[in-house]
Amino acid sequence: MIDMTHKDTLTDDERWQIALAKDRRFDGAFVTGVHSTGIYCRPSCPARAPLRRNVRFYATPADARAAGLRPCKRCSPDTQSAEEACVLAAIAAIRAASVEGESVTLEDLSELTGYSPAHFQRLFTRTVGLSPAAFARALREERVRAQLASGAGVSDALYAAGYSAPSRFYDEMKGKLGMSASDWAKGGAGRRIHWSVIPTSLGAMLVAATSKGVCCLAFDEGEAELAARFPKADLVEAGDDFASLFQQVVAAVEEPGKGGPNGGGAAIPLDVKGTAFQQRVWAALRDIPAGETRSYGELAAALGNPKASRAVGSANGANNIAVLIPCHRVVQADGSIGGYAYGPEIKRELLKREGIS
Repeated sequence: MIDMTHKDTLTDDERWQIALAKDRRFDGAFVTGVHSTGIYCRPSCPARAPLRRNVRFYATPADARAAGLRPCKRCSPDTQSAEEACVLAAIAAIRAASVEGESVTLEDLSELTGYSPAHFQRLFTRTVGLSPAAFARALREERVRAQLASGAGVSDALYAAGYSAPSRFYDEMKGKLGMSASDWAKGGAGRRIHWSVIPTSLGAMLVAATSKGVCCLAFDEGEAELAARFPKADLVEAGDDFASLFQQVVAAVEEPGKGGPNGGGAAIPLDVKGTAFQQRVWAALRDIPAGETRSYGELAAALGNPKASRAVGSANGANNIAVLIPCHRVVQADGSIGGYAYGPEIKRELLKREGIS
């Protein structure tokens, strides 16, 4: 195996061997120019290997373009950094292992990407919003949900998703979702949700929470809309037990830029469920500092997939918790305000309260 510590002093023979091996660890170290087709690729490009006599190597994409080459549409060498490519490779490895009911260790990912375990852990967490282990768990949870939705029994669903025993699933879920696998299978039946409609300066606001945290925050909605969101849950009007929590929610809405770098709502507990991708998007939204915005494309790039802006938009739309999961901080690429479930006026006012005009 070629040593990654001398990326900058590779010989062309070494670069050729790297390209033949499609070694992702060297993405960003150079690009492969294929002059018979007029394109240049990243070292890990999955396309069939060209003839050696048609290949030249370039230090940067700019050098390849200066030689008259254009970027490969299959591996997109201009759209991803070496770090992003490594994160995507790790995601693919984790997904593949999840399908087989297996796991990938941090050491495996370190060997795959060429980074030390500690460095890659930080890189992956910064890019995805979840650690590699948490991302793998989210994938398993998603597979459980899909199995249950297809009619599988709880035990069968857990084993099919890669859990060695049902107890492993319940240990992972403890204190997290407030809902067991059998609850999922029944569409949430048996969950108790406490709710209240509270007057605010932005209008009537519906707040709902389980014992684990806030599960819904919406404007101009009431019990009927909450029942539509949670058709099999036990809905009860909130009493004194939830007064303190709901007061924190109101404060976060009235002053969304106060109380910490990400806003006062960042510390409020939430009880949400979604696909692994939705959870990543929602975590990334909560990481946007108060007073700042991101475009859909920027958010997709931060998640390691610059082409997923539409999917990011869909995940935003699936968010049941306004303000606390601050999708109002996502705007169009040209800086225009874009859409919002509760209308542009509320979105504009929330941004204004964070100092964004």
